[in-house]
Amino acid sequence: MVSLPSRYEDLDHSFRGRLQPNKALIQETQRAFASMARSGGVRFLPIFGDSGIGKTSASLELNTHLPEVHVFQLTDEEIRDRFELVKRLNYERQHNPHKSLVCVVDQYEEDVARREDVPTAFVETISRLDRDRANSFKVLFLWLTTDQDFQSSLEQATSRNRRVLQSSGFEINGPPKEEWADIIEETFSFHNESRKLSDYDVLRGDIEKSAIDANSLGTAIEVVGKNLYKETPGLKDLSRYKVIMLWPVTDSTRIARIHQFVDAQRGYKLDWDSWYRELSDDDKSSLPLHAYNRARLYYDLRLVPIQAADLKDVCKDLDEKSPNIAASYLGHFKSTHFFNIVAGNWGSVKYAPLKERTSKRATEAKDWYQTVTRDPTKIGRRLAHTLNKLGLQAQHEKSIVSPHSKVRADVFIEDSVDNSDFIVEIKAYSTENTRPSSIRDAVRETMKRHAQLAGFMPRS
Repeated sequence: MVSLPSRYEDLDHSFRGRLQPNKALIQETQRAFASMARSGGVRFLPIFGDSGIGKTSASLELNTHLPEVHVFQLTDEEIRDRFELVKRLNYERQHNPHKSLVCVVDQYEEDVARREDVPTAFVETISRLDRDRANSFKVLFLWLTTDQDFQSSLEQATSRNRRVLQSSGFEINGPPKEEWADIIEETFSFHNESRKLSDYDVLRGDIEKSAIDANSLGTAIEVVGKNLYKETPGLKDLSRYKVIMLWPVTDSTRIARIHQFVDAQRGYKLDWDSWYRELSDDDKSSLPLHAYNRARLYYDLRLVPIQAADLKDVCKDLDEKSPNIAASYLGHFKSTHFFNIVAGNWGSVKYAPLKERTSKRATEAKDWYQTVTRDPTKIGRRLAHTLNKLGLQAQHEKSIVSPHSKVRADVFIEDSVDNSDFIVEIKAYSTENTRPSSIRDAVRETMKRHAQLAGFMPRS
């Protein structure tokens, strides 16, 4: 089950320390303790902020950004009962002897507080603490509210002892809207094992639109969450087809460029965010990105590199239709990342990153590869033959037809993993043409064709 918490209380404890500091609150806290150091007593700061703006996060994480501070929340009983409050303050002071104490009143219903005259009673209690020289408490009390009138009533309750009021009309504003999308994506990724919202058909544009329409970060997160939960059930078991773009590589530069677009450890699944970053602003605004992303998810699109040396071993004499392939060459091919993915072995093998090879075999393969990039049809026929030799059911130049469109697989592998069929596209680009822009455009074209095949977008 995916999770996108919108409230501080629901955040993973280890994530809370990564929350952005609120500079205004930090500065006000520092001023409060500087004032208490000079003249003693306690201080009271009523804080207004819209629901979901980040009041709780900013207050309870003060000790993350001010290590000399200890922050704790008061219970309802401690808010109402002076004896319980003093008991709690003594406890916290004993257990944090070298810390400055910050008490937080949060999630206290304003209408209940008004009805029972809690503001006046609470302020009277802390005013007594302010005058209690025997205990000499130096504490900052923060009262969080979403009601400006209630904030005013808290401030007015200090009229008999204005010294305790740290500041009037203090308001917390969350991070600027232009940062909300990054915050939402980071929050989701942290709470869902580094997965991304785009993997659940929630795109960057959707998040940014939620930010524009929302009045707080919390509200924006809730809107994104609703879209997330609405889309999630529809992303399971959508198709028997899986699509692999097989891209031969000859050196570390080309390997790195492929890795730039994928999550290699997850079987070279296409990383939507990495691909999206390569788009121009015009493309981002004009392309049917939802249809493309849905196709990526629908077909479990992967971009898999293969060493030219492993390809050359099985691709000698390409004009021969059914050659004998040496067992050693088949063994090399069987150990490739590509074969382990289509054979369903990926989860059972220990992942090792693809690296450039420095050997005579690799050098010869690099020279050979430049001579065959213009004939991917023959490479597809030989790969199908090789896969059949290794126990899979494969054929080359297979047409897949739907009521909406048609695509042709360079290699088609039947009933391989979980009763799925693989559509393999061989991207036999020249080495010089394996550039980020070439990869970006090839991925876009593949997503377009398969989005049309599934009926996610009309044929142009």
